[in-house]
Parts: sequence; C-alpha cells; structure tokens
Amino acid sequence: MKVETLIIPDVKVLTPARFGDSRGFFSETWNQDRFAAAGVPGPFIQDNHVRSHTRGVVRGLHLQIGPNAQGKLVRAVKGAIWDVAVDLRRGSPTYGRSVGMTLSAENWAQIWVPPGFLHGYCTLTDETEVIYKVTAPYDPSAERGVIWNDPDLAVAWPIGLGDAVLSEKDLALPRLAACEPWFHV
Repeated sequence: MKVETLIIPDVKVLTPARFGDSRGFFSETWNQDRFAAAGVPGPFIQDNHVRSHTRGVVRGLHLQIGPNAQGKLVRAVKGAIWDVAVDLRRGSPTYGRSVGMTLSAENWAQIWVPPGFLHGYCTLTDETEVIYKVTAPYDPSAERGVIWNDPDLAVAWPIGLGDAVLSEKDLALPRLAACEPWFHV
C-alpha cells in the first residue's frame, strides 16, 4: 500500500495495491493493522455507499461533533470526485486550511479524513459512486456543516457556482464565521 501525507499531515492518501490477471483484480482496501500503522486508527463501525447521477454534485461540507465525531476513509469506486478536507481544530497550525485531491476508480486512492475536519466532495463524472467508512454512527444532533463555497475557506473547487448541484440542506449551510468553534487541539 502506498501512503502519502498531504500538506495537512493528519490527512493521508492511501492507495492499496491491486493484483490483476486475465479475470480482473484483487485489492485489500482495508486491513486494520496496516492502516493503523499508516496512521488510520479506525475502528470503523459503518460503511456508506453514495451514487450521484451527474457531474457537479457537491456533497458537503459536513462533520459531526462530540462523542460521535467521525473520521472517514473515502474512495470512489466508479467515476471520479474532487475530495476536500478542511481543518476545523482550533489551535491546529493548519486551522481553516483545506486539502483536496481527485479520487477515482482509476487511481484507486483513498483519503483519510480525521475527526475535527469538514469533509465534502464534488463529482467530476456522471454516474459516480463513492464508498466510505466512518468511525462513529450518524447522529443528526451532532451534525454540523459549512457552505461549500465559503470565501473564507477558499476551497479550490473544480466547478463554477452555476455548475454545482446541491441539496436544499447543503445550500442552507452557514459560513464558518457564523459557527461556534467545534473542535480544539
């Protein structure tokens, strides 16, 4: 497995090996010991599978607070996404900074987004499917979010404002400046 650390060191990119032959391939996409050694502790308690029909679907920016704060291990199994993590840990040297990268069925990369980070993505292709593991259950009372295009975050999205497709819920999210601090280092 290839492990890369991004400009925010707690966010990691992990690319599992694929072993192919004439039938297709095999890949170990999660191994507790190997991932823990790479800085992805788990334990994971739930897997989620999301399908988006068109290019430009934006999901996020979301997180959960308190005892159900979630870490996420995200990968695209069909199509491609631009995946983003924003550090919201007050006191962190990278507070308010974001990292983004393309995850695709082709590059087979996964991103580890620790608790304390906003997470979101934008589909780069039609008929995109994303699978992600989470370290805590979904808790509506712990759910928080920030509008995807908050100018204070300056996330480098690969789509324009007019091309973004969002849910009503995500369109109504506040800017970060209107939110209380959720995490402290």
